[in-house]
Amino acid sequence: MDNRAGIYKTNLSGKMTYKSFVPSVLPPSPPIELNNEIVDLLIKASKQLALLEGISSRIPNIHLFISMYVRKEALMSSQIEGTQATLEDVLDPMLEENTNRPVADVINYIKATDFAINRLKVLPLCNRLIKEAHEVLLSGVRGQNKSPGEFRHSQNWIGATGCDLQNARYIPPNVEDMIQSMSDLEKYINGDGDLDVLIRAGLIHYQFETIHPFLDGNGRIGRLLITLFLMEKKVLSTPALYISYFLKKNRIEYYDRMNEVRLKGNYEQWIKFFLEAVFESAKDAVETIDKLIALHDNYYLKIEGLGRRAKNAMRIFEYLESNPIIDIQKTSKELDIAYNTMSSIVKDLIRIGVLEQTSNQSRNRTFVYKEYLEILKEGTV
Repeated sequence: MDNRAGIYKTNLSGKMTYKSFVPSVLPPSPPIELNNEIVDLLIKASKQLALLEGISSRIPNIHLFISMYVRKEALMSSQIEGTQATLEDVLDPMLEENTNRPVADVINYIKATDFAINRLKVLPLCNRLIKEAHEVLLSGVRGQNKSPGEFRHSQNWIGATGCDLQNARYIPPNVEDMIQSMSDLEKYINGDGDLDVLIRAGLIHYQFETIHPFLDGNGRIGRLLITLFLMEKKVLSTPALYISYFLKKNRIEYYDRMNEVRLKGNYEQWIKFFLEAVFESAKDAVETIDKLIALHDNYYLKIEGLGRRAKNAMRIFEYLESNPIIDIQKTSKELDIAYNTMSSIVKDLIRIGVLEQTSNQSRNRTFVYKEYLEILKEGTV
């Protein structure tokens, strides 16, 4: 059935016949009905995002928190797609020696995020940037045979494992329509638009997922687009919003609500869900930052009391806020602190409660800033 969200188009003939969806161009027509519920949610989400942005700009070492946030978002966005990995896996100090496939997926998402944010400094948010980020995402991992950095050249579909075109749950636009749809979406992303930036972000994410321009990695790139669009529009100055936290918690509803647009043209219910996701994610990020700052301040005072070792201890403490699991040898090399000095300071940090030893073996011992990790782990398991 055709509706304001798009039309179904018949492809091929005979037994090979199938119908693909061709999304209508954005913005929707007739326009989004900005009823009281949507307006209230929009105000609530915008205020919470502004609060997050305000807090982010006041923290002197925000880059440390942000590096952790990007890892958390990467992990949860990958978990939505079924990747089995934990935050401890991603933070393993021996990661280079121990990387397995699920962890490599997450690491690539982190690299793709950093890459795309840097590219935004020289390129607008365009199809070229999206393709380049996709190439980083799939480089050397399970999707490396799925045309990294290229829009698909064949029909794809969404459904249960092993299903075919005939019993797929959803069939995105065919190749020709997909190319046109991505061109239209690029124009919408870079146009002025009458709608609020947050509503536009929700529409862009829905549209990208509906077009499904890649053979693999659409969900992860589509969620990254939300952050990139909000940063380009100066609503966020850092990727401090981990929206995948909410989307993972409500994964079935997330997919159902996007499908509801395709089936009935009901954009409004999707926008409500999306604004709720932004509000909850920003609220959670603010609460997390508050907890991390309180933890930082508490231990900062204790470390100041370590006397002549305080200066190096402070450097290690700062390092822990972006690498909460460490081993002595690697950290002493990275910080250029003598091994014995490092070992003594680690003992001090255990004594005052910052660190805990994670294994009893004498070789390859690792130590964890457990309270910090527990705060960040919320929602990732």
